[in-house]
Amino acid sequence: MLRVRRRSRVRGVPLRREQRARLPLRKSLFGRLLAVSALVAACSVAATAWLAVQTTSGAIKQEQGQNLTADARIYNTLLGYAATHPTWDGVDSTVRDLARQSGRRIALTTEQRRPLADSATRPSPPALPPEASAIVDPLSVDTALSQTVGRAGVTADRVDPRAVGPFRLPAVERTALQRAADRSVACLNRSGVAADVVRGPSGRPRIEVVGNDPDRMQGTRCASDTLDEPTATERKALGALNRLADACLKRQGRTGVQLNLDLSWGGGPEPMPSAGVFTPSPAPAPSVRTGDDDRATASCVGTARREQLSSYVASPALLFIGDEGGTTVPGFDLSPANTAKIAGAAALVLALTVGATMLAGARLVRPLHALTGAAQRMRDGENSAPVLVTDDNEIGRLAAAFNDMSAHRARLEGQRKDMVSDVAHELRTPLSNIRGWLEAAQDGLAEPDPAFISSLHTEAVQLQHIIDDLQDLAAADAGALRLHPEPVRIEDVLSQVAAAHQAGAETAGVTLAVLTATAGAAGPELMADPVRLRQAIGNLVSNAVRHTPAGGNVTLHAYASECADQVVVDVTDTGSGISAEDLPHVFDRFWRAEKSRSRRTGGSGLGLAIVRKLVEAHGGSVSAVSVDGQGSVFTLRLPADPAQTGSDEWGEAGGPGESPGASTGVSGSAAGGCERGSGAGGPERAVGGRGSGAGQA
Repeated sequence: MLRVRRRSRVRGVPLRREQRARLPLRKSLFGRLLAVSALVAACSVAATAWLAVQTTSGAIKQEQGQNLTADARIYNTLLGYAATHPTWDGVDSTVRDLARQSGRRIALTTEQRRPLADSATRPSPPALPPEASAIVDPLSVDTALSQTVGRAGVTADRVDPRAVGPFRLPAVERTALQRAADRSVACLNRSGVAADVVRGPSGRPRIEVVGNDPDRMQGTRCASDTLDEPTATERKALGALNRLADACLKRQGRTGVQLNLDLSWGGGPEPMPSAGVFTPSPAPAPSVRTGDDDRATASCVGTARREQLSSYVASPALLFIGDEGGTTVPGFDLSPANTAKIAGAAALVLALTVGATMLAGARLVRPLHALTGAAQRMRDGENSAPVLVTDDNEIGRLAAAFNDMSAHRARLEGQRKDMVSDVAHELRTPLSNIRGWLEAAQDGLAEPDPAFISSLHTEAVQLQHIIDDLQDLAAADAGALRLHPEPVRIEDVLSQVAAAHQAGAETAGVTLAVLTATAGAAGPELMADPVRLRQAIGNLVSNAVRHTPAGGNVTLHAYASECADQVVVDVTDTGSGISAEDLPHVFDRFWRAEKSRSRRTGGSGLGLAIVRKLVEAHGGSVSAVSVDGQGSVFTLRLPADPAQTGSDEWGEAGGPGESPGASTGVSGSAAGGCERGSGAGGPERAVGGRGSGAGQA
C-alpha cells in the first residue's frame, strides 16, 4: 500500500485542483470495479439459487412422489385390514411389516390418541406429531390416498368395497357360485370368447370377458341362472339394508324404495345379463341419480350401509407416518418463508461480495490517488516527498518507477538550473571584462594601446569559444550534428593536433609528443570526420596541457585494438590527477574539479562534454582512468568501419540524453568487449608516475 502525507488545507489552490480532479463514482476505477463485482456476484447468486431451487425442487418432488406412493400403500393396507376386521386386535404384525418395507415409523391410535400399534423399537419413542397423516376409516375413505378409488361399484358414499359385512358369502354358497361361473367360462371359451372368473370381496364370482366387451357374449347360450339370482345370505342382508333405508326415508317423510342386489332402486330387481357377465359386489355404493328424491334416497342408502357395516369393521383410527426419529416427513415448497430464507442468503452473499470488493477496491485505488496527487504536485512545481512503497505488486512497482522518474526529473531540473547558472557566469565574466575596459577607455582611465586591444581580443575569443561550445552541444543534443566521414589515417590526425597545440605546450613548459607506429608498419585507418575528430582529440590535448605542470609530459598514442575493428587513441598526461569521487563527473557539462567559480585554469567547462558527444556521433566511446597525484589517461575507441557498429545514424549525433557511464566516463557502441582497463571496476591502465590534472575541460 502506498501512503502519502495528507496535504494541509492552507495550501489553497493545489488542494482545490485535486478536489476538482476527483472523478465521479460512475467514472472512477473504484466505481467500475464495484459495479462489475456486484453484477458478477448478483448473477452468480441468482444462477446458483435457481439451480439449487430447480435441483432441490426436482429431488423433493421425486421424493414426495415416492413418499406419497408408500403412504398410499400403507394407508390402503391398513384400510383393508379395518374393512375385514371388527377390531384392531392383531394389527401389530401388519404395522411392523409395513414399517420394515418402507423404512418409516408407522403408528396407529384411536381418535382419542390411545395407542393401538407402533413400529418404533425404542422403549421411549418420540412423541407423535400434533397432526395425523390420515384417518383410517373404511366407512369414510380418504380418496387422495386410497388406491381403490375408482374400482367397480364404488361411488360417492366413500365406503371401502372390501367392507362387505353381512354380504360375505358362506363357503357353501361360494362353492356353488364358483362352479356355475366355471361352467359359464368353459362354455364361453368353447364359443371362442375369452373370459375369466373374478372373485369379489364378498366371495361372489363374476365373469369378466377379456377386452371388457360384453356384447361378444350375446347368442352364446352360456348364461347361468345361479349367477343371476342373489343367494339366501345376500337376500337376508339386502332385506336388512332395505329396512334401514326405508326407516331413514320415512323420517324425512318420503316413500320407501325396494333395493336391488346392485343397490339400485325403483321397479324391482332387474334381470341379470345372460351368463352372469356382471354381478356387482354386495357392498358397492348406491348409484346417484338426479332429482331431490334420488339424492335423498342415495343419502339414506349410504347412511343405512354405514349403519349396517359398523359392527363388521374396525373403528376409525389415526395414522401417523414419519421418519425413524418420530417426526413427520416435512414437505418443501417455495413458500413465503422459504423464499425469504433464499432471498436472505442471496442478499448476505451479495453483501459480503460487495464489502470485500469495496475493501479490495479501496486498497487498489488509494495508492492510485496518492500517485495522482504526487503527479499533480509535480506539475505544480512542488517538491513533494516520494510516494511510500510498501507492497511489491504492480502498483507498488508503478510507484517505485514514479519515484525514480521524480528523482530523475529533480536531478535534471537541478542540472538545468546549474547549467543556466554556469552559462550565465561563463558569459558574464568575459562580457564584464570587456565592458569594464571599454568604460575605462571611455572615461579616459585607460589608453587604447596594443595591450588594451590584446586584452579585449582575449576576452572576446574566450566568449566566442564558450558560444561555439554551447552551439556544438545544442546541435548534438538536437541530433543535428552533421558528420562528413572519409578515410583517415589516425597518426596524421594526431600529428596535426600536436602541431596545433605545440606552441601552447612549450609556453606552459609541457612536453607534447606523439608515439608513432613501429618503423615500416602502417598506422591504423578509420572512417571518420577529420574536422570533428581533430576537435575531440584537440579538446583532450588542450585540457591535458592546461592541467599539467611545467616539466610534465602529454603523450598521444593510437593503435588498433585487439578486436581488430576498433582504433584506440590514448591521451596521457602527468599532472595532479582526478580524485575517485570526481572521476564520474569529468564528462558533465560545466563540471570543474575546483569548486570555486574562479577561472584560474581557463576553459569553459564544456570541452569534455563535447568530446563525448563527438565520439558518440562516430559510434565510439570515451573513458578516463586517473590516479590522484599520479596521472590520467583519456581513451577514445572508434570503429574502424562504422558499418560494423550496427548504427544507422552515422552522420548525426545522438539525442540529448546523457549516458550514465561508469566512474571513468561513457561507453558507446564501439566499446563492446574490447575495452581495456576503463573504469573503476576494471584494471587501471598504468600511469607510471605520470598524472593528469584534468580538472576542467
